[in-house]
Amino acid sequence: MFVPIIAFFVIFKYVPMGGAVIAFKKYNMMDGILHSPWVGFDNFRLLFSTPTPIQIIRNTLMLSLLSIVIGFPFPIILAILLNEVRRMWFKRMVQTLVYLPHFFSWIIVSGMIVTIFSQQNGIVSGWWESITGHTYPFLYREGSWLAIFVGSGIWKEAGFSAIIYLAALTSIDPALYEAASIDGASKWKQIRHVTLPGLQVTIVLMLILSMGRVMEVGFDQIYMLQNSTVSDVSEVISTYIYKVGLMGSQFSLTAAIGLFESLVGFVLVLITNAIARRFGHGLW
Repeated sequence: MFVPIIAFFVIFKYVPMGGAVIAFKKYNMMDGILHSPWVGFDNFRLLFSTPTPIQIIRNTLMLSLLSIVIGFPFPIILAILLNEVRRMWFKRMVQTLVYLPHFFSWIIVSGMIVTIFSQQNGIVSGWWESITGHTYPFLYREGSWLAIFVGSGIWKEAGFSAIIYLAALTSIDPALYEAASIDGASKWKQIRHVTLPGLQVTIVLMLILSMGRVMEVGFDQIYMLQNSTVSDVSEVISTYIYKVGLMGSQFSLTAAIGLFESLVGFVLVLITNAIARRFGHGLW
């Protein structure tokens, strides 16, 4: 039964890892991976000796941390609010509305965002112009672009991510809420002393998984929303690998960046798990 699953992971997950060796070679297509000359850590020295790769690593870290710090609590809050809704028709309607954006591709979502925030005829720009008397280039200023980037990610994924927390909430014993209610605990105190402790393990697990992806910023979202005006903050590892690695044929340099990205994610997972283990919630 497990043979197809094992074969899938071996063929599509573990075998491609061997390609990471080109990070230590001067790869060219004529010689292939095996016969291209070894260059040791030259690609990594080049990576940290030029300003562009350092800038994209900084941008990747900044955007990922912004998404985690601002976006991580939203699914938890949404799940807790949905759990408190007693009218099932209203709960199902809200769940449908918040789950729906997850199934849209970033092409569709980006088109909606560009339409809404367009400086010429966007709804938000029109509203802003009616208040201030002039339009504002929301997609062409770094601060507003960052806010739109983080906000669009939350809008698209917070609802679907809340499913995990809603599932965790079902495991909390209803007797705990009844006991808290009898003791005179308000709704806020029930959430603080019953709901949040019940979600603690799930929150730690999701946080550790999020830290493992801290160097990964979705290519589709960035690529569809970025423009040359905000490239100082919007150029990240995934778009750099696409533009320089695939379109510029610098495969070894971009493989070094990808390997560095994975190494940082692995170290962050170890650190986060070590911190969680100190509080008795580590994964291993």
